[in-house]
Amino acid sequence: MAVKAQVLYDFTAEPGNNELTVHEGETLTITNQNVGGGWVEAQNSRGNVGLVPVDYVEVNSASAQAPATQYIDARNQGNNNSTANTQGVNGNEAWTATTWSNSYPADNWNYTEQEPAGNNGSVYSFDEEWDDDSDDGKSTGGYGGSQAEDGGTMQRSGAHSTMKLSLNKFPGFSKTPNPEVYLLTKHITKGNDRLSVYPGEVGPVWLYPQTQLDCVVADPKKGSKMYGLKSYIEYQITPNTTNRPVNHRYKHFDWLYERLVEKFACALPVPGLPDKQVTGRFEEEFIKMRMERLQGWMSRMCRHPVISNSEVFQLFLNYRDEKEWKLGKRKAEKDETVGVKIFSTIDPELPELDPAQVEQKYEVYNQFTRSMDNSVKELLAVGNLHWKRCTGPLQKEYRQIGKAFQNMSSVFNTSGYPRESTLTEALTATGKTYEEIAEVIAAQPRKDLHFLLETNNEYKGLLGCFPDTIGVHKVTICAAIDKVKEADHLVMTNKISQQDKHTMEKNLSTMSYALQAEMNHFHSNRIYDYNRLMQFYLEEQVKFYETIAEKLKKALGQYTTI
Repeated sequence: MAVKAQVLYDFTAEPGNNELTVHEGETLTITNQNVGGGWVEAQNSRGNVGLVPVDYVEVNSASAQAPATQYIDARNQGNNNSTANTQGVNGNEAWTATTWSNSYPADNWNYTEQEPAGNNGSVYSFDEEWDDDSDDGKSTGGYGGSQAEDGGTMQRSGAHSTMKLSLNKFPGFSKTPNPEVYLLTKHITKGNDRLSVYPGEVGPVWLYPQTQLDCVVADPKKGSKMYGLKSYIEYQITPNTTNRPVNHRYKHFDWLYERLVEKFACALPVPGLPDKQVTGRFEEEFIKMRMERLQGWMSRMCRHPVISNSEVFQLFLNYRDEKEWKLGKRKAEKDETVGVKIFSTIDPELPELDPAQVEQKYEVYNQFTRSMDNSVKELLAVGNLHWKRCTGPLQKEYRQIGKAFQNMSSVFNTSGYPRESTLTEALTATGKTYEEIAEVIAAQPRKDLHFLLETNNEYKGLLGCFPDTIGVHKVTICAAIDKVKEADHLVMTNKISQQDKHTMEKNLSTMSYALQAEMNHFHSNRIYDYNRLMQFYLEEQVKFYETIAEKLKKALGQYTTI
């Protein structure tokens, strides 16, 4: 039976990518449901065949009933951990939505997706998914997109995909569900697992490498797979430590981001990647913008002493061949030192802290990050409004002024007065000068405001992670502080030993020092970034006004002194 589907949203095909342009309300015939990667092959009423995002179409209930039933049976036979449910969309029976609770590497990520039929009853292994899915469209995870107020649902742009997270948003946290498990454990770290915190001029600091890691993201190239049915963009990343380039697609960056969140997000804020996109992803302007934002994200990760030195990040930058990449990837996915366990690798060479001092530090950092977040959002709003004015009303006003001067010159030319030409020529030149200024004003935001907004957008994403990171500290440390405060009583009643009390106090101090080191890293980067950014912005503003001043001086010089 032919499967009919109704188009829910307009979709414009990318040239040379075997996609099909469709319009809302159009009826399609699904010719291949097994394309994968969030796509189906469909035929329109004119006989044209191509790929369409699966979330852009809704299968008619009558034609979908039999395939959907077979799909449910196959899924239930192939995976007992999956629960298939039929849900209604706009009053019709839609594709079966399946919640995978155990198929994803992170134990406590519940990944809810709509999935096309035809998987032969099996859950994708990561390697299968890696080979078959597309760079854009459905997200494979991460919490770098917009966040609902209740903190329960995260959404990345592209194909309307959402993913459900448990109330505890950090993978691996549940592996240490009770703070006492961490607090009462004596931790011994060795070699590369050891994360050191040292006393610095401004307080606790991470151990920074002698040579600063950096990399260049460049040379985007279009590739294809599935016999040309699907295309993707691959970027070349060259670290300064080896000067040997490696190639990665956006999905590889997404994988790295997920691993960093899983491993470090309890202790360190990991900013999200640039959003995914279904349409326009092969346009030159979009590729340039994405490459610039990936460069910014990678540069920020390279500057972090903990993340840049981690095994998974080094693998991403330095793998030598496909075999080494796949082995390293599997090893990273099996890493058990994730979530709260990351604190067990931190070894501060500092004295233990008083619990009251710990609480005070958290409150100060929490207040600052919230205030800065509001300030960054305000600057973004003002900056975006100014950009719109420069390329809209302001540009139009200067053009109108220029036209008005030229119209006056034309009127003066009709007077017949013999000594008129010098004035009318000067007026015409003034009008043209104002038209030139209009173009200068419209072009200026890309020269300076663009970088101001991009940097603030980066910080908006980074600051958006702090409430959750601090929240994890707060949940664990509040319980820890209570335990430490009653430790003497517990020792007296023989519920814990004196050694247990000392271990709890030491581990509480370790968590506090980790956050302080992270905040000092953040402040150091903040001062550096904004100092450099504002210098650049004001230098470009000076050039901008000097350009306008020179044009006006030149126009002024054409008027004779009477």
